This record gives sequence, C-alpha cells and structure tokens, in this order.
Amino acid sequence: MSYSLPILGFIGIGLMGKPMTLRLLQHGFRVNVWNRSAEKLPPVIAAGATAMPDIAALVRASDVVIICLADTPAVEWALHHGILDHGAPDKLVIDLSSIDPNRTRAFAAALHDNCGMGWVDAPVSGGVAGAEQGSLAVMAGGEPGHIEIAREVLKPLYKQLTHMGPVGSGQITKICNQMIVGCNMLVIAEMIALAKQAGVEAEKIPAALAGGFADSKPLQIAGPEMALEKFEPVKWRVKTLLKDLQMAAELAKQTGNALPMSGLAAQLMQLHGSQGYLEQDPATLIKLYRKD
Repeated sequence: MSYSLPILGFIGIGLMGKPMTLRLLQHGFRVNVWNRSAEKLPPVIAAGATAMPDIAALVRASDVVIICLADTPAVEWALHHGILDHGAPDKLVIDLSSIDPNRTRAFAAALHDNCGMGWVDAPVSGGVAGAEQGSLAVMAGGEPGHIEIAREVLKPLYKQLTHMGPVGSGQITKICNQMIVGCNMLVIAEMIALAKQAGVEAEKIPAALAGGFADSKPLQIAGPEMALEKFEPVKWRVKTLLKDLQMAAELAKQTGNALPMSGLAAQLMQLHGSQGYLEQDPATLIKLYRKD
C-alpha cells in the first residue's frame, strides 16, 4: 500500500481512543500508538498500529500527533514528556481531550514557541458509539490551515467538524456541550426514578418520547439502562462529566456568569461520585433518586 496520507501518532488508547484508532487504521492511515497502560495496546496493534516505546519516539515518527487523554494534567504530562522537545514546525498536534481552555492556549503557545509546532483543540461529542460509527461531532479551535489538516485527518471519525475560532474555542464549546449533557442526564435519572415509583413501565419511556421535544440521545441511550439498572459495559464515566461541569463552573467564574442549573448538576454529580461511582457509567445516576 502507498502511504500518501500523513503518518499519525495516537496517544491515549482508552474507551474513545481505541475505536478511533481502529477507524483510522481501517481508512488507510499508518498509526503509531502509545499508552501509559501498555496492556490496552494489543487490539490496535493486531489491527495494524505500531507501538512506540515512548512519546518522544512517537512524535519523531509521526506527522500529526493526536491526543485523547482523560484530563488537563494528563495532556500537560504528555506535552512535557516528549511532544515539547521533539516536535517540529511541519508537524501538528490535534487534541481530542476535553480540557481547560486557558491551559489549552498555554500549551499551544509553549509548543509553538519551543519548536514551531501547531495545535488544534478538537474535543468530541458522541461517546463510544459515535467513535465506533464515525459519527462524532467535533468542535475545533485553531488556525484555519491547521483546521483543514484536522478535517482531513479526522474524517473517518466525525459526522460534522465545526471550526469555532482560535485555539481554546473548541474546549469552550465542549464545556457548553457538557453543561447540556450533564443537566440532561440528571433530569433523566430523576424522571425515570419518579416514573418507576409511580408505577409506569419506565423502560418504555424513551420509545414513547422519541421524536418529541423531550427526546435526546442521552434519553435513548441511558434511559433504558437506568430503568433496567443495566450499567455495563461502561461507555463513559461519571468522573468525565464531573470534570467538565467543574470546568464550566470555573469558566463562569472567570467570565462573571451565573450557572445555577449546571452548578447544581455539578454538586449532584460530586455527591454521586463520592459514593463510589466515579469510574462507573453515568446511567448509575439513577441510584441518586431511587427508593430501595
């Protein structure tokens, strides 16, 4: 096979990173991979990815470095453990993680100042199913030329990619997305618990409301799981939503905005997480409301 496509490096083979890497491989990309937990690599290696010994080697061997990590500290760690010192002006970072917008701008500036390498923040929405199906929504921040590279590289992964503005704009848009998702998940759990207690076959509610104003992907995906208390397999985690709601609160503080609903959602999510559910699927939020 002739590889005229850019060589990709993918850092973070987790719940989202694994299906993304598999789709990129299926669409003809050469993909170098690195993950802090090496035991997660065999499925993507079996599909054709090349495991790299460290981030520095991955950056040297790749044209575009894609990051998909859990939080801001994890991205910062990767930046300082191979990207910053081994980048080059003709390379590009595309960060799919959902992290702090201000820190994103600082990371991008440091990378540019150190080696001239560009940065696109491109957080995604759509969950594991969207990653598997290539139907993610991508909200991107960066220079127009870098965004065009991201459009081509990420094409196997998304249904739509929207350029939201300069670096950091994608992360702000993702925070807005998560405010809606977080509040939605909590009210769905509250509603399902009420319906069950009142004697309704709650597992039928998502189908009954499909196509109406109350319909949403979280309702269709998590509603039946909440009603049936089916929490496996874990498709995303409570700690992810909590992290994003906390970033919303911090952004609101910086801009002088009030977030009464998202603030309450963050408090409830924190309460749920403190009861041992941080690593669990958000469908477990039903346990905040059910009567045992």
